[in-house]
Amino acid sequence: MYAGKYTQLNPDRPVFIMASTGEAVTYAQFEARTNQLAHQLRSQGLQRLDHYAIFMENNNRYLEACGAGERAGLYYTCINSFLTAEELAYILNNSESKLLITSRAKLEVALQALAHSPKVSLCLVVDGAGAPGMSARVGDCTILDFAQALEGLPQTPIADEWLGTSMLYSSGTTGRPKGIVRPLPENPPAEPLALFHFLNKLWRYREDMTYLSPAPLYHSAPQAAVALTVRNGGTVIIMEHFDPERYLALVEQYKVSHTQLVPTMFSRMLKLPEDTRTRHDLSSLEIAVHAAAPCPAQIKEQMIGWWGPIIHEYYGATEGMGFTACDTAEWLAHRGSVGRVLLGDLHILDEDMQPVPKGTSGEIWFKTGSPFEYFNDPARTAESRSADGTMSTVGDVGYVDDDGFLYLTDRSTFMIISGGVNIYPQECENLLITHPKVADAAVFGVPNEDLGEEVKAVIQPMPGIAADEALAQELIGFCQQHLAKLKCPKSIDFMDALPRLPTGKLYKKPLREKYWAGHKSRIV
Repeated sequence: MYAGKYTQLNPDRPVFIMASTGEAVTYAQFEARTNQLAHQLRSQGLQRLDHYAIFMENNNRYLEACGAGERAGLYYTCINSFLTAEELAYILNNSESKLLITSRAKLEVALQALAHSPKVSLCLVVDGAGAPGMSARVGDCTILDFAQALEGLPQTPIADEWLGTSMLYSSGTTGRPKGIVRPLPENPPAEPLALFHFLNKLWRYREDMTYLSPAPLYHSAPQAAVALTVRNGGTVIIMEHFDPERYLALVEQYKVSHTQLVPTMFSRMLKLPEDTRTRHDLSSLEIAVHAAAPCPAQIKEQMIGWWGPIIHEYYGATEGMGFTACDTAEWLAHRGSVGRVLLGDLHILDEDMQPVPKGTSGEIWFKTGSPFEYFNDPARTAESRSADGTMSTVGDVGYVDDDGFLYLTDRSTFMIISGGVNIYPQECENLLITHPKVADAAVFGVPNEDLGEEVKAVIQPMPGIAADEALAQELIGFCQQHLAKLKCPKSIDFMDALPRLPTGKLYKKPLREKYWAGHKSRIV
């Protein structure tokens, strides 16, 4: 996050405001803080194209932790704050991070990970002074309080500023996460990557905008949106965690103009009581973007009916190989679409890498719009590319209509083959989440001796709803009213909460693995 000229133009305007406390940090303060951290990074020997990592919840130091790297020519890796110590250590080592920024709340996990991360020589802990578990060192890594470590450092820019950027990791829902690294031009920090200009125009970011960020800042979508807001001189309202009623109140309180959400947030807001939903003035909203997970068409229609024609959708993996988007009018004309291609060259191919007819599902490939590699992983980089190296995929499945609009079917890794028939469970998930007794749903294949696999649903009921056989049969019947029987669950299990990442992505792999224990699965 680089504030640039707005440090002089609007020094007293808030860069961000923390939603829970109202704490505001101005552009002048943010400039001073990011400069101090950049000096600290240089003092630790981090030079252009080196790596460091950030592992913490949304807090009042997160943006500067990113901003310092963006003006020091570094790759900074924002790590899912819900990972275990083992998972954290893997990313610290794989990313070759030399420094870790964490928080008092995440310190215990960080310390366990640092014991297995020999390349990290310094760990800065936000609000770490006097924290239980703070010690001088873990192995060869020094542990310091974040604020104390920056105290007295220059508040002016480092002498050798370069543009830096994030190196984020895939969510790892189907295997070890992969670091997604892009070439970094030798630009000054005031000259962002070309993708930022593209997004800026698409979503009409402007100087006096107010952006409400309800999602974890370690994820690529809020990372890009918040960075754009700061580069435009706007103000970001940072929610520490999403609460549907609080979100609506913040829109009214701060007259929010722009925001980005995930479909589960839509669903939770729509299931609020009617008087709660209509209590707040949302008329300031100009652009509400959603992505990261498929949005059931019924949910989106209800949101458009409530918020009006301000809802924009896009599809694009963190890898940045391609990008599709549509506004409300385009979506209404192509219900269920994720838009037309705006970046990259789209191809829908079968298993033999041959084009499929319009309206037929196949794997989604792009002639890469933005070059990338998986960091230190040439084998998996090669796996994501076509044989001639010209196209890339992340394993999503979909089709294109006659007007060139893309529709997502599912991920190839979650396709169910039952009696030789390919079933993509996303359609059933999208339907189940619309049922008034369902808070969340996961659908996947489980072993069946005769058919190979059969369709299973795992449901998180709404509060106060009994998770019993009567509900299971009601939901199976509901599915059979709307879908072909072969696409419907044969059985339903219940959980208090499904393992959905805060980014909105369903962590389906551990759910499915439980049912495949002791079986030899063909599914990756």
